[in-house]
Amino acid sequence: MRRLFIDLDICNKCKECAVACDYFYHPQNNGITSLREYATFATICRHCEEAPCVDSCYHNALERDDDGHIKRHKMLCTSCKSCSVACPFGIIFQDFIPYLDSACDYCVGLSTGLPKCVSSCPEKAVEVKDVEESLEKDIYFVGEHLAVHSRKWSREDIQPPRKK
Repeated sequence: MRRLFIDLDICNKCKECAVACDYFYHPQNNGITSLREYATFATICRHCEEAPCVDSCYHNALERDDDGHIKRHKMLCTSCKSCSVACPFGIIFQDFIPYLDSACDYCVGLSTGLPKCVSSCPEKAVEVKDVEESLEKDIYFVGEHLAVHSRKWSREDIQPPRKK
């Protein structure tokens, strides 16, 4: 199945995102912002047991899902950036906590050509392609229409070996 594929390793190297969006309902929206947030929270966020970002949000816009992942309720978020400051790992980037909501519809139903995000990304970090999930290649499916290339954080990565 063809999916929108975003390579966060390439994407996060850009100083400023130049990707444009074809979101139908309001053209000022840039859906790449919500894609980056969604992909980052799914793969890179440490999902701390006592998450300082959640505790710092006085609008209750951040919460832990039943599956243990942190998610942001965009309608409650005022873009105060307190979660960005509170995150001890620097995972919550300030540029993707906008006050105005952005959304990506994955250009589902687009019959001709490529989505504008694919054709406008100068670094080719966004593509539409057939891709298989592969832990060895750091490719993960996030939802039904998105695939992400990124080194997924794992608690085991930082655990020192146990003494015998």
